[in-house]
Amino acid sequence: MRILVTGGAGFIGSHLCERLLASGNEVICLDNFFTGSKKNIEKLCDDRRFELIRHDITEPILLEVDRIYNLACPASPIHYQYNPVKTIKTSVMGTINMLGLAKRVRARILQASTSEVYGDPQVHPQREEYWGNVNPIGIRSCYDEGKRVAETLMMDYHRQNGVDIRIIRIFNTYGPRMAVNDGRVVSNFIIQRWPGKI
Repeated sequence: MRILVTGGAGFIGSHLCERLLASGNEVICLDNFFTGSKKNIEKLCDDRRFELIRHDITEPILLEVDRIYNLACPASPIHYQYNPVKTIKTSVMGTINMLGLAKRVRARILQASTSEVYGDPQVHPQREEYWGNVNPIGIRSCYDEGKRVAETLMMDYHRQNGVDIRIIRIFNTYGPRMAVNDGRVVSNFIIQRWPGKI
């Protein structure tokens, strides 16, 4: 299969690109390198089945692919609050562009969403039937509401146009290739616990 991974040079995206290549697929990594890093994917660049395109998904792109994994969007508060308008554009306009591509080439598309769609939850753990406790005007809303709209777009493209979609809500993920300055709990703990060692 020929698979597009947006945000493919990011923490999660780079691992996904690696896994998809290991499974015998051709992979197109699309990234604007706002939070992604070439270092994350440099060892993949020697594989003839891997292609890197520097591109911002808020702009349309024409490609021929079988699957799309839409992971593009800054995910840590430090990064998504740096330019909140750009963050929500990535989630909304970027998702529209990727859904348009999926519709045109009849590709399955997966949207990487977040636990943030629940807002500041009053229920733990959050179950799919819990609709959340959201704040559409807070400083985190550029990310939270952008991801909520992205999920809405996914469902509407599915209902209206028959696009084959998947939505995943990622919770508290950490590991190798995570940015040290990520600003979330695990990276902050590591920096505070072992300063100068990273």
